[in-house]
Amino acid sequence: MAYKRLGDVLIDAGLITQDQLQHALASQKETKRRLGDELIAEGIISELGLIEALQMQLGVEYVDLTKGDLDPELSRVLSRTVARQYNVVPVRVTPDEVHLAMSDPLNFVAIEAVRSATRKRVIPMVSTKDSIQRAIMTLYGNEGAARAIEEMKRDARNAEATTATFQTATLGEGEDTASAPTVRLVNSIIERAVTERASDVHLEPREEDLHVRMRIDGMLRTILTVPKNLQNSVIARLKVMGSMNTSERRVPQDGRANVRIKKQDVDLRINTMPTIHGESVVIRLLDKDESLLDTKGIGLYGTNLEKYEKLIRANNGMILIVGPTGSGKSSTMSTMINGLNDDAVNVITLEDPVEYNIDGVNQCQINEKVGMTFANGLRAILRQDPDIIAVGEIRDGETAQIAMRAAITGHLVLSTIHTFDAISTIDRLVDIGVEPYLIASGVRGIVSQRLVRTVCPHCRTEYAPDADECAELGLPYDPTLRFFKGTGCPMCFNTGYRGRTGVFEILMLSRAVRGLILDGASHEEIQDAMQSSDDFQSMAASCVDLVLRGVTTSEEARRTLMAIE
Repeated sequence: MAYKRLGDVLIDAGLITQDQLQHALASQKETKRRLGDELIAEGIISELGLIEALQMQLGVEYVDLTKGDLDPELSRVLSRTVARQYNVVPVRVTPDEVHLAMSDPLNFVAIEAVRSATRKRVIPMVSTKDSIQRAIMTLYGNEGAARAIEEMKRDARNAEATTATFQTATLGEGEDTASAPTVRLVNSIIERAVTERASDVHLEPREEDLHVRMRIDGMLRTILTVPKNLQNSVIARLKVMGSMNTSERRVPQDGRANVRIKKQDVDLRINTMPTIHGESVVIRLLDKDESLLDTKGIGLYGTNLEKYEKLIRANNGMILIVGPTGSGKSSTMSTMINGLNDDAVNVITLEDPVEYNIDGVNQCQINEKVGMTFANGLRAILRQDPDIIAVGEIRDGETAQIAMRAAITGHLVLSTIHTFDAISTIDRLVDIGVEPYLIASGVRGIVSQRLVRTVCPHCRTEYAPDADECAELGLPYDPTLRFFKGTGCPMCFNTGYRGRTGVFEILMLSRAVRGLILDGASHEEIQDAMQSSDDFQSMAASCVDLVLRGVTTSEEARRTLMAIE
């Protein structure tokens, strides 16, 4: 391939101007990014646009790494270290040539490094950066896991070697030098989860093996299986990481660990549960990217954003965030705390566990074994001169009563509670023993939320919905109406979805609603009053609005609405 600079290629293709190139080159000196990454980061070109230009101008072949699996033997052609360093992956090999998938086929340093490592002529091919990273993780991760499993099988026959499998190791670069195959296997599973942007990892004992599944964008996918005779070693390693009792297998246990992957700290919450086939383990991976902890990051906009901002401007009262497990409540609460954090106020939190470390906030960890419960901690916090109190979760009437009294005595209280929707929260508070007059005078607003998958921006296409599809969303049929969906591409691994966003229902307690609560009105009466209010947007209406804005699909909205109904 003849030498040609990327900037010249893109100008020849008509994708950028000379001025845009000069601006990107100037910015590149600050950011130290490669030119293609800089142009994409600044929104001058898209990654798919860059790929098309490279195909047209250089005659480089495009390879879709999401279709089909790479031959595991390719992991022997090029080392994992070189593949990760230059973000390249071999896709085909002959006695004299290696076909190499690259996000930047003009990276001649990478080409030369691969040529030296393989002693073969390199044929560059172009693919997306994300799909290459995933292919590297799949190719070398599966190969590493398979090798670790084989070593574990051999070590299982040797007591001394089995003991060695519980040595401590850290995640990240150089983990192949770890002496224990169990450590390498667990490390590869966790690293794969981070690469796949998984929120949870499930290790589920079955009758014949141990299944490893990952929850990616809300959906569970099986990643690999581990032989049954190695199950206890893997679970014991996770218990060691979480500082749990490795000899106790009869009761559930909770643990926590912090690991470093790709120069990023990742927090793990580990839970074990006895089952008939052994202990099941679920690992929750906490994304500590603080850029997500703002209103845009959690998905607030329009009327709901206005109501949210009005709520957090209050200097007293209670704001409740409600929804099922995994609906993003903790992220919303952390966003609120981030927005309220100021040198002029004293912000104290009670959490189980502390998830996001926020500078300037006094964060307290619940420890029920020594009597540090939500109720006891809340009593102590009230003697710490707080302005704002955040209670991780209201689990009982005692905590609810103390928090509500704090809210009516001049404190702003934030908390979460597991309820079905905003109005059901009132029923739940009454059910656990909170007096209606405390609810009416203490609660300022209730934020109910769910998470929906968002349409992949790279393969997003519009289409005209038919009458049935409109009716399912409660919309009148309009032939000019346009919905959006993802057709599937390498950037979203052919799912049509990339990422998730929040869908909200915010109930502001007006004077009329407070009166109904004081009078002991039924759920239906309060609901009717809210539905007639001009500024109330139900969860269903919020879902439909996301479809109309092209953020999510009608299928995803219907799935969410069915769960709500």
